[in-house]
Amino acid sequence: MKQYDYDFVVVGSGLAGLLAAYHASAHGTVALISKSELDISNSYHAQGGIAAAIGRDDSPDYHFADTLVAGRNLCDHDAVRILVEEGLSQVRKMIGMGVPFDRDSAGELILGLEGGHSQRRILHADGDATGKVMTSFMLGEILKIKNITTYESTAAIHLMVSENYCFGVQALDFNSGENLFFRSRATILATGGLSRIYERSTNPNTATGDGFALAWEAGAQLADMEFVQFHPTALSVEGEEAYLISEAVRGEGAYLLDCQGNRFMIDLHPMAELAPRDVVASAIFNKIQETKAPVSLSLGHLNPEIIRERFPSIAQKLHQFGLDLTRDPIPVAPAAHYTVGGIRTDCWGRTNIEALFACGEVASTGVMGANRLASNSLLECLVFGERLVQKAKELPLHPFEGMPGNPYTFSAAYNDQFLVIKNELSQLMGDHAGIVRTKEGLTLALIRIEAILQEFQSDYGDYNRKKIADLATVCHLICRSALEREESRGGHIRTDFPDEDDHYLHHTLQRKGEKITTEPIRTTASHHVKSQC
Repeated sequence: MKQYDYDFVVVGSGLAGLLAAYHASAHGTVALISKSELDISNSYHAQGGIAAAIGRDDSPDYHFADTLVAGRNLCDHDAVRILVEEGLSQVRKMIGMGVPFDRDSAGELILGLEGGHSQRRILHADGDATGKVMTSFMLGEILKIKNITTYESTAAIHLMVSENYCFGVQALDFNSGENLFFRSRATILATGGLSRIYERSTNPNTATGDGFALAWEAGAQLADMEFVQFHPTALSVEGEEAYLISEAVRGEGAYLLDCQGNRFMIDLHPMAELAPRDVVASAIFNKIQETKAPVSLSLGHLNPEIIRERFPSIAQKLHQFGLDLTRDPIPVAPAAHYTVGGIRTDCWGRTNIEALFACGEVASTGVMGANRLASNSLLECLVFGERLVQKAKELPLHPFEGMPGNPYTFSAAYNDQFLVIKNELSQLMGDHAGIVRTKEGLTLALIRIEAILQEFQSDYGDYNRKKIADLATVCHLICRSALEREESRGGHIRTDFPDEDDHYLHHTLQRKGEKITTEPIRTTASHHVKSQC
């Protein structure tokens, strides 16, 4: 086993990980670890844009209010205030660095509108490729910095924790098969989400929740795992993968039509197609269940030249299926898209384990509540990717003697079994822990998940066996938390408990070896909460 010493270890190369590595490099050496290529992440595939109250008629107060409404009263107010206020300065910093957000002929930023927003505040780049542009830009900056060493095709498999202190991470190099031990004074998890555990998802294949399982096994606290956001409009073509049709398409005026050509959202919410995502996703799901036919997005009433210029990537993708974005009805259905819950952190990205931090989609800062407001995800990466470094840089280097006791290897014996069980779990989660849930369904899912865990969670040092256990662990965390919340709120919809219940206005907390507990929502009247966090 090879051993490396760094001041900071960042696991994950999405926008949050890139920002954390970038800012940490000013204070020491950084190892940036990715289990795939550096440019494969949820951030890279983000189409819509990044929200910031940068318009003349906008303000952080409006953005704050919209985030709370979308989050269904489950957001921590201090974290949201930090997001909208520091996020504005972070976006301006990105503009100053040279990120090429789209502008009009007069040089003014073009601001889009998305569901749940009361103002046009969505900055975008290259039309519908904002995530790609931003992550590519930051990756270019990362590769210029000598203090940062990148490790591609290297999977983090074990956090080195002793007496509630994280000393680093054990990883496996896929190319050489070698086990690597990264010692550090601060370990930062930015591993992204878990939506690929569902059969129908907009996420890349890498988004299987590794970071959640890593943190869980190490004793970290996880919050609100029942809240998985399903994007309302993913392409629905039989036999094909789900493909995200950005919320910004509806922001530009697209209609949602049922199989008879009627706009069904008008009667369901005052914001119609631009209602928060949880409202639109459940409405589409119910309409499909009712009619046994897909709904469609219609843009035929909009200027085709503007639409092609605004959404070039989407238009090109749909062309592969013989669909014209500007003319044809686009069949859509919800798909698993974003992990709203995650590793519980404070407003500085700190977990309950000393020297272990988390940021981005894997973290639960309290910003998202029960339902993420569209285009707040990239903003969260900017804010907390820098913010956590302010605390991480203060940590001393704690000596850690010895090496991990259990090296990992690849065994073909479990490879085929992993694929079989992964498919079984994705079907199970879609059936019982998807857009709608019941006590009966969640209980059935948990029985099967626990049987898989009993068979595979014993650690024999085989990577594929561990992947099975990790997938089952993530599914268990979601179902266990979803069973506990006997109400419908945001992205969590229980048909046996169809209404919101103020008894559940709290975070759901899980930690290995402990019973589920709850935590009150953090609220504050202050507009300046840095000192409180």
